[in-house]
Amino acid sequence: MPARSSDGGSAPEAPLPDKAEDLGRWYDEVLERAELIDVRYGVKGFVVYRPNAMRIVKRVYSMFERELEARGHSPMLLPLVIPMANFRRETEHVKGFEDQVFYITEAGGKPLNEKLIVRPTSETAIYPMMALWIHSYKDLPLKLYQSVAVYRYETKATRPLLRGREFLWIETHDAFEDERGALAQIKEDLEVARRVYESLGLAFLVVEREPYDKFPGAESSYAYDALLPNGTVLQIATTHYLGEHFTRAFEVTFVDREGNRRRPHTTCFGIGISRTLAALIMTHGDRYGLVLPFGLSVHDVVIVPIVQGGSAEGVLSKARRLEEELGAAGFNVHLDDSEDTPGDKFYRWEMLGVPVRLEVGRREVEGGYVTLFRRDTRERERVADADLARRVGELAREILDNLRRRAWDRLAESVADARTREDVVRLAREGRIIRANFCGEEECARAIKEETGYEVRGRRIDVDERPTGNCAWCGRPAKRVVYMAKAY
Repeated sequence: MPARSSDGGSAPEAPLPDKAEDLGRWYDEVLERAELIDVRYGVKGFVVYRPNAMRIVKRVYSMFERELEARGHSPMLLPLVIPMANFRRETEHVKGFEDQVFYITEAGGKPLNEKLIVRPTSETAIYPMMALWIHSYKDLPLKLYQSVAVYRYETKATRPLLRGREFLWIETHDAFEDERGALAQIKEDLEVARRVYESLGLAFLVVEREPYDKFPGAESSYAYDALLPNGTVLQIATTHYLGEHFTRAFEVTFVDREGNRRRPHTTCFGIGISRTLAALIMTHGDRYGLVLPFGLSVHDVVIVPIVQGGSAEGVLSKARRLEEELGAAGFNVHLDDSEDTPGDKFYRWEMLGVPVRLEVGRREVEGGYVTLFRRDTRERERVADADLARRVGELAREILDNLRRRAWDRLAESVADARTREDVVRLAREGRIIRANFCGEEECARAIKEETGYEVRGRRIDVDERPTGNCAWCGRPAKRVVYMAKAY
């Protein structure tokens, strides 16, 4: 139980670590204190999502699924296991994933006739089925998605939600008559991600990955990199134009409108749900715990009755009336009438990031108002009972706008231009996101990472930025302007 503070509020028995000074420790403490993730499962890279995390996860899933289905995607579910023969049919894909897969070699105490892999991604699972389902141009476009966990044998240091061996995501697998349809889908995928991530208040870079950094088997790859408070970036979604790579490998063909047999052009879209949750926690959280927009927290509004002496009946009566009125207005509202002290309740709901808290005591009953506390700014205001539903509705917009603005302001402040190698090294030491002219050569990117720890994330596709000089690192002619950052 948290300890009471001198002002009648409540504070944790030990304060959270300073987020600005040690984001990692702060993050781990919030995962534990907000009862989001339990790391004590006993298998490295595998964690337990507790109810407080799963409520957020399910809401993020539903936001993406609504956007996908509104644009013609249908849900499906592929098996968890993939035959080794299927996995090996696209050679570039195999080279990209072979050292990351979990193998199943026996069952019931006996060796299997064919080794199976646990899906690291599902291209080699869906394409044998596409070959059975697609016959004519009338079967196209085919737009499918599944919301599942995937498994990769991560060899680096694991961290809950950020880098694990099991993570939650959505993957789409789409097939089209031609390149034009597939490239239009890439734009649609990027728009889906933008709409959802903006509604979560996240700031991000939208980049085309460098040719040497594409998804294995892709013609081109595009990514959403979310900015974290320590200046690092976290890849939270990617979409890929696959061309005919997989349809050729798996002999997927269709008869076109002229009667010719052709291969479909395909795309895939991976949305990192686990990483999106991590980005939400890190981007908006503060010294008191989570900070969440409406629709993401366990409740939008919590009512805390403050009972003193003989005021219980009137206070609780008003609190129940407010709960009913706000519920009828469409808000997810909870009356905390537990026996805990008000300070303990304040601490709990602030830790869980509930956007709005209503405090109701004797003075509020007598004055015909409530004391409203907004979690994002930690400011209190008095609101007349008659104006409460309207004001809460305003705050649903104001809080999201404020969270989004703060995140984008941090991104704008983080970006700095580098014109020379010395600039790159200096800005990397400062923890900035670097914008620079780049030659496009993999050896140059490798040298940058070896010396600074920074990766070339790619060129932004939402703005028109063209090189005006030579590569900031090697001095060769620049092909494009790219962003460099440390990946979390």
